[in-house]
Order: sequence, then C-alpha cells, then structure tokens
Amino acid sequence: MEVALKRLDKLTQEEARMAAAENLKVAHTVDERVKGVVGTVEAIDNKVASVDGRVAAVDDQVASIGDRMAGVDDRVAGVENQVTAVNDQVTAVNDQVVAVDDQVASVNERVVTIDHGVKFVGNCLMQVITGA
Repeated sequence: MEVALKRLDKLTQEEARMAAAENLKVAHTVDERVKGVVGTVEAIDNKVASVDGRVAAVDDQVASIGDRMAGVDDRVAGVENQVTAVNDQVTAVNDQVVAVDDQVASVNERVVTIDHGVKFVGNCLMQVITGA
C-alpha cells in the first residue's frame, strides 16, 4: 500500500505539473493575444493622432479662409461705398441735365415766339409795301 500511495503521490505531482504546464501554455497564448491587441490599439492610436493632426491643419486653413473672407467683406463694403458715391454723382448730373433741358425748352419757346413775331412783322411790311 505504501508503494501505491507513493505512486498515487507521484501521479498527483505529475498531474499538477501537467496542469501547471497547461496553465503556462494558456497564459502564454493569452499573453500573445494581449500583445496583438495592444499592437492593434497602438496602431489605432497612431491613426487617431494622425487624423487629429490633419483636423488641426484643416482648422487652421478654415481660420485662414475666414480671415481672408473678412478682408474681402471689407473690400466689398469699400466698393459699395464707391458705387453709392458714383450713383449720387450720376443723380446730380441727371438733375443738371434736366435743368439744362428745361432751359433749352424755355429758349426754344422764346425762339418760336420771336419767329412768329418776325413772320408777323414781315407780313405787315409786305402789306405796307404792296399796299394791300
């Protein structure tokens, strides 16, 4: 029986070693898988950092475009002011043309009146000369 107990003890120790070896094998497999997951997470982190850099660059470009648009807005406002000034000048010139046109019409009416007067005087003279 003593031999059987030693044998049983030997088997139990061997089973324990086999179980420990199996645990080491499983632990090694889990460790390799964890290393793979860590590598994947690091790769994703690097890609996210790259995207962050590109987003920051785009943000800078958008800010630059915003600054340029503000400059364009200022220039457009300046052009609008110039157009308003030109429009005011055109209105003033138009008013002057209307005034000149009114004066020309008045002179034309006087010329017509004088023409009628000259014709009347001419007719009177013709009547005096011809004795009619």
